[in-house]
Amino acid sequence: MANRWTFLGTSLRVVIVLLAIVISALPARVLAENHCAWLNEATASGLLGGDAVGDVSAATGQPTVCTFTQTTDGVKRVLRISVEVTADAHAHVSAIEQGCGADVSPLKAIGNEAAACAADDRKGLMGERVVGRVRDQVFTISISSTLKNDPVLTREALKSRIYTAAEQVAGNLF
Repeated sequence: MANRWTFLGTSLRVVIVLLAIVISALPARVLAENHCAWLNEATASGLLGGDAVGDVSAATGQPTVCTFTQTTDGVKRVLRISVEVTADAHAHVSAIEQGCGADVSPLKAIGNEAAACAADDRKGLMGERVVGRVRDQVFTISISSTLKNDPVLTREALKSRIYTAAEQVAGNLF
């Protein structure tokens, strides 16, 4: 009878150890879903006004792109971050800024040469964009909504939130 209790006690310990290993591995797997080096899903969710899901696209020789999407009641809000290393970062930033037209606002204390502009599309949907650089890394950030008069991402909210995103991204690039 004593051998039976010893066997049950040993078996129970093995099961508990295996269960602990499985449980401890779960959080690591959940956190591994989004590998954006510059912004996490919690911060993106706050910027977009609701739970956002992140996706990262990284290919050799291409910019790394993090896209965070928040969808509620048919409204899709997107925060997109693109970062690439380039030999002439100053010229690259200048070329991207030309796409803003005359609506360029310099951003102080955000990397180097950072500027913001409206990123409205031809359908009249609102968006905001920031372009800048940290050393040889050029970053472009945009926040947009599919709702023309979005109550969450108003023009003022877009400007404030894009600035916050730019602070975060530029800070993480240093």
